[in-house]
Amino acid sequence: DPFIELAKGSLNTFLNAMTFPDKTVYPVASCNDKDFQNLMHVYLDAVFYPNIHNEKKIFEQEGWHYELESADDELTINGVVYSEMKGAFSSPDDVLEREIMNSLFPDTAYGVESGGDPDVIPELSYEEFLEFHKRFYHPSNSYIYLYGDMDMAEKLQFIDEHYLSRFDALDIDSEIKLQKPFETLKDIQIEYPISEAESEEGNAYLSYNTIVGDSLDKELYVAFQILDYAISSAPGAPLKTALIDKGIGKDVYSVYENGIYQPYFSVIAKNTDVDRKEEFVDTIENVIKDLIANGIEKKSLAAAIRYFEFKYREADFGSYPKGLMYGLQVFDSWLYDDSKVFWHIVANDTFAALKEKIDTDYFEKLLEKYILNNTHKSIVTAIPVKGLGDRKEEALAKKLAEYKSSLTAEEIKAIVEETKALEAYQETPDSKEALETIPLLTREDMRKEIIPLSNMMEEIDGTPFLRHDVFTNGIGYVRLVFSADHISADTLVYSSILKNVLGYMNTDRHNYGDLFNEIHLYTGGLSSGFVIYDDVKKKDAYRVVFEVKTKVLYENMQKGFDLLEEILLH
Repeated sequence: DPFIELAKGSLNTFLNAMTFPDKTVYPVASCNDKDFQNLMHVYLDAVFYPNIHNEKKIFEQEGWHYELESADDELTINGVVYSEMKGAFSSPDDVLEREIMNSLFPDTAYGVESGGDPDVIPELSYEEFLEFHKRFYHPSNSYIYLYGDMDMAEKLQFIDEHYLSRFDALDIDSEIKLQKPFETLKDIQIEYPISEAESEEGNAYLSYNTIVGDSLDKELYVAFQILDYAISSAPGAPLKTALIDKGIGKDVYSVYENGIYQPYFSVIAKNTDVDRKEEFVDTIENVIKDLIANGIEKKSLAAAIRYFEFKYREADFGSYPKGLMYGLQVFDSWLYDDSKVFWHIVANDTFAALKEKIDTDYFEKLLEKYILNNTHKSIVTAIPVKGLGDRKEEALAKKLAEYKSSLTAEEIKAIVEETKALEAYQETPDSKEALETIPLLTREDMRKEIIPLSNMMEEIDGTPFLRHDVFTNGIGYVRLVFSADHISADTLVYSSILKNVLGYMNTDRHNYGDLFNEIHLYTGGLSSGFVIYDDVKKKDAYRVVFEVKTKVLYENMQKGFDLLEEILLH
């Protein structure tokens, strides 16, 4: 496996591949230029010159194959993707998500399973697979982007010289088509398997799903994120609260999926009963009607806009490289219109425009158009059925037994031989010569300069503060550290509950819903928790502290501290 070997001698910050409903992405990242060059070379080679064209056993291992250890054994099917998709098709959340897309997009690429339906994966032949790969995994059908501090001309010349120039241009029709709108709502009921130990009662899923324009509508793309937050996702949001108060589902959540050409909005009630479907739909639509008639709370909209604007300005993707996440977002427009590559990456004007519309009926009109009066929607109900998985396995075993009985002795012998040959192939390690083709870093390739740190001690009203003077794009980061030395180990277990409720409870000044809006109106969020710090000078010494963290735009710094005081003291 080239990627496992690569990782052994790499400083990569990302090394993976992802499959989406309308694209497959092969991203790599590294802060070391030589390492990045190595990763790029191996990935381009693996994508454009895969060994699967030379070795059928790769298709059998990664895709599917018949497995028969001896002529007397039962015939089975195995393969990495086949097994993965069998697991995905047994997960209720995956089953529901898939059926929601299938229900909304019956005539486009989104209406089929990009990972493969395990019931029909065995119908795919090796020859069909190679033909598909030659056509669609071709440079003419690819989007290539580079991000970071590098010599772009040098990298582009390398990509062209070693890869792109070696292919002829193809005219490939891979355009994602728009789904024709429905004239009436679709009401669909599906089943999913549960074990004999689980109860069918209270285990159903209800979902209300509606198409929201297309992702090339720059303002709508962000506006419905704002709406999802304000009416459903935020604590105390009216739609979620109404469903929970009525006991429709033990868990209620919403999804705004805007990473495809035609985004959709879903409201989902989990662990509920089928007979509550009508009440579920009526509650959603009555809440939407009320919000249209009486208006969405302005502070909720302002808090939502600030929340997403903060995330946009900060561009903090945790352990994921910024270039990776920017690249994935670029595809939300670039994939559907070559002239709109950075459509969603440059969004300051979009946030400014949405702020101007808070005091209008803009957001209410969106609810009316895309939820209440929209006929391009579906109600998907997922019903738990005991023994469904077992019955499918029994049906598959019967089908395979019938197929085996139709084979001649020579054909059975051939499958046994192919099974043993595949096992031998899988157990044979790569040759020394093959391993040496994987480029690895040496110590000489690594930078030795030290990144300077800025630490300054200050004292404010008798409290010591450590200040770091670094560029933060107008955002101030605050971390308050409280000693937990006086808390006993027994009490510490219960004290950890504090981190889960801090900022989510009523104070003397606000109820928890209003407080949540205040937090996101003036800050980039608040988090807390117990942290253990080792003493670098003493092997077994450590310190337990309770930390509260927030981030605030410079102009809102005082308001941020006021909120911290309210949460901690009131």
